[in-house]
Amino acid sequence: MTDKIVEIEIYGQKYRIRVKGDEDEKYIGRLTSHVDQKMREIGEKSRSVDPFKIAVLAALNIADEYYLSRQQLDQLNDVIGQMEHEIESLEAQLTQHDSDYSKREKVSS
Repeated sequence: MTDKIVEIEIYGQKYRIRVKGDEDEKYIGRLTSHVDQKMREIGEKSRSVDPFKIAVLAALNIADEYYLSRQQLDQLNDVIGQMEHEIESLEAQLTQHDSDYSKREKVSS
């Protein structure tokens, strides 16, 4: 797989970046679009016209999204861990119940 230079545009500024293939190019396109959209949203709401300040505010917004997503993922992982523990407990109870039932069947026979 060969590296390729692609040109992207974020908030009116063009950048040339290196990507490793078509998949990376598509991924970079999605990232570019997301960052550009955030900067445009902030640019519309902000009193500042300084692209550097708008970029910093966009970065803070994107970091906030990331940390909130991370927190939600951690919470989901906790719930999954609890569910796995409950399943293991139920399996153990079922195994014990089956064992007790088999012993009673042998005694009855």
